[in-house]
Amino acid sequence: MHSSHLLLEEPIRMVSILEPSKASFFPAMTKIVGTLGPKSRSVEVISACLKAGMSVARFDFSWGYPEYHQETLENLKTAIKSTKKLCAVMLDTVGAEMQVVNKSEKSISLQADAQVVLTPDRGQEASSQILPINYDGLAKSMKKGDTIFVGQYLFTGSETTSVWLEVSEVTGQDVVCTIKNSATLAGSLFTLHASQVHIELPTLTDKDKEVISTWGVKNKIDFLSLSYTRHAEDVRQAREFLSNLGDLRQTHIFAKIENVEGLTHFDEILQEADGIILSRGNLGIDLPPEKVFFFQKSALYKCNMAGKPAVLTRVVDSMTDNLRPTRAEATDVANAVLDGSDAILLGAETLRGLYPVETISTVGRICAEAEKVFNQDLYFKKTVKYVGEPMSHLESIASSAVRAAIKVKASVIICFTSSGRAARLIAKYRPTMPVLSVVIPRLKTNQLKWSFSGAFEARQSLIVRCLFPILADPRHPAESTSASSESILKVALDHGKTAGVIKSHDRVVVCQKVGDSSVVKIIELED
Repeated sequence: MHSSHLLLEEPIRMVSILEPSKASFFPAMTKIVGTLGPKSRSVEVISACLKAGMSVARFDFSWGYPEYHQETLENLKTAIKSTKKLCAVMLDTVGAEMQVVNKSEKSISLQADAQVVLTPDRGQEASSQILPINYDGLAKSMKKGDTIFVGQYLFTGSETTSVWLEVSEVTGQDVVCTIKNSATLAGSLFTLHASQVHIELPTLTDKDKEVISTWGVKNKIDFLSLSYTRHAEDVRQAREFLSNLGDLRQTHIFAKIENVEGLTHFDEILQEADGIILSRGNLGIDLPPEKVFFFQKSALYKCNMAGKPAVLTRVVDSMTDNLRPTRAEATDVANAVLDGSDAILLGAETLRGLYPVETISTVGRICAEAEKVFNQDLYFKKTVKYVGEPMSHLESIASSAVRAAIKVKASVIICFTSSGRAARLIAKYRPTMPVLSVVIPRLKTNQLKWSFSGAFEARQSLIVRCLFPILADPRHPAESTSASSESILKVALDHGKTAGVIKSHDRVVVCQKVGDSSVVKIIELED
């Protein structure tokens, strides 16, 4: 097969099984987002997750209380201090999610061919005959023959823990369904998904707004994952809401695409959002299974060309209960890397799975192997062609830095940046070596007090493939004199040496601003 059809080197170099992987600091260039919850909230487990390669911690507010998530976050801070591993924080909203309300939390058994009624009457007790739901308008949207899925937090697709219903009749506000498979629903929260139906619920609910303006503000969240994003307007409204919340003006909004409606408006959503999360759990229900791969490849390509981070979910479901992924899942992770994903998001696998740490390290190892055969040359040419000519000044510098680094076989690229934009542009060209993004803090004032920017910018690069941030000492000015930039460069080089990615006689490409111009230079290290 010709390489133009595959993002692989041709011929594929067979990597020795015993070949040592990169130093533990860089388990993989592809990032891993871990969802913290019951099985992954102790300082000990979080520390192990950070060491295994997690660089973003996701807090999912579709379950649990703010106090519970706060305790988990305090444990994360302790783990960051003890492991000295940076980690960003992502708040995931509930959004327009339909849920079954099971107040008693008793397990509910549903038998194939029996009937069950979905009702908006939340005073009813959930049972095998009736399931109260949190949405009054379902009956208006459903008709005989429509499909509804009900499953545990994140529909699993497993025939015993989630159920597939077919609408047999609509009476008033109630929807009567025939059960297609026997299943037991356990726990307090089940997600309800009606295929390709527009839900008249706001994307940012009042509950979401309250959580963001209290928990989010208090903890200066780096990322907001906007669940059920369906239009660009959803992102604009979220941005406007954040802009009035002090520090959260800097929070990056990741649009979570979960249904056909979001895919239909994908291009305009991508323009507005800072990044995209492809939530394949729900997408896999809304789309026929044979179409999922196509939308995945197309969406990732668009994100790559726009230079915006793309995150993929639901890759190793079976690791929720097992130590090893299936062969199909392992291949899926590798294909996500070859398709251009920036990060892999783990949900149930780390939240309530039995092996959160092993899942992170397994996914990281698969990503690292796939990165070795990623056809950077083909990808680079595609990106340059897409950007077209004339290139903007920054785009030209970024692509030149990557081209130079590959030509001289540099071990790392070091990029000085204050907004993080230059570093993200370098990452857009997918260099084969790590990019140490040295974030130079900028002094800013609001007339009342002086403060330094930089922490947000550094943490936000933790979701971008191949970017590894270092926050420089704020005493160094951003518009550096040669003396101060030399000392910052030394810090970055020492950091790389300690991490084991820079050795003596290596070549390093440095990208920095000097006065009004940007410079790319190649350094050959002495002993």
